[in-house]
Amino acid sequence: MRLYSGQLNPAQRFPFCFFMRKISSLFRAALALFVIVLIGACTATKPVANPKLLVLGHAGSGFFTPISPFNFRPPSSWRGIRRALLRGADGVEIDLQLARDSVVMLYHDQQLENSSTGTGCVSERTAAELTALRYRGGWPYDWIQKERPITFDTVLARFGRLPNFPNIHLDLHEDDQCLPVGRQHERVPLLIRQIARSLARYRVPPSNVLLVTQEPSTVRLARAALPGVRIGLEIASDEFAFGLKVAKTERVRTVVLDADRVTPEQTAQAHAAGLTVVVFGGRSAKDIRRILASQPDEIEADNVKRLLIMQGRGK
Repeated sequence: MRLYSGQLNPAQRFPFCFFMRKISSLFRAALALFVIVLIGACTATKPVANPKLLVLGHAGSGFFTPISPFNFRPPSSWRGIRRALLRGADGVEIDLQLARDSVVMLYHDQQLENSSTGTGCVSERTAAELTALRYRGGWPYDWIQKERPITFDTVLARFGRLPNFPNIHLDLHEDDQCLPVGRQHERVPLLIRQIARSLARYRVPPSNVLLVTQEPSTVRLARAALPGVRIGLEIASDEFAFGLKVAKTERVRTVVLDADRVTPEQTAQAHAAGLTVVVFGGRSAKDIRRILASQPDEIEADNVKRLLIMQGRGK
């Protein structure tokens, strides 16, 4: 008895093989689609390298942090500065204050007890007293670090021995909390003059310096005392529109913005006004990616290593 007539097609003769080929084709198509989607996602989130981006260490290597990364180096300490430069940073941002005997010191906090073995304000101690203190970060940082505050002249002398003088951003800490209200800025003119003398003494290239202030009055003082030095106005993100107007009025060339709140729109507005944009902060990959998306010209990073890797400049 004939159960069928005519020629059978492959699917009828070998149904299992035909089924497996169909599954294989579907799997390959699904895999290809997955790869395309994955590549698209990676391309969308990967920051675009900016060969002109200036990378600086924020307060040297940032602040005491327990993880991502572990940092035991005090802010604006020599060890933190040196580490940032060894990582490949183009320079460093450092915090400057005036000691009682008119010596310019590197120190971040107003109150000495916040991060050192001293008490009171930097302005109440001589340079000799300040350099005898030790930084204090608590456990476990103080098991490793034994840093002491240093003078601005000390840093410039050490920079002068390097093959190339690094870029330096000088963040002025102008509010002297140990002076009465209304007089807290009265030593700023002296601070500016002392900085000018030190830069001249060590023949620092003016083009390598950015002086950062929040005060329009300081902008005018610095312009007179430091010809050729770039001046940056730090603007609070919630006062950006007003700050940008002040920057234009004072004819500064640079605005300095906080990494926590900077937006691409703010950077675009500053660029449209002919201003260079500096952003300070940024430690995690997510934070740095967000900062890079705002397209600044310079970043003072808390994590120089991560930023350089993301820009294809580090290992």
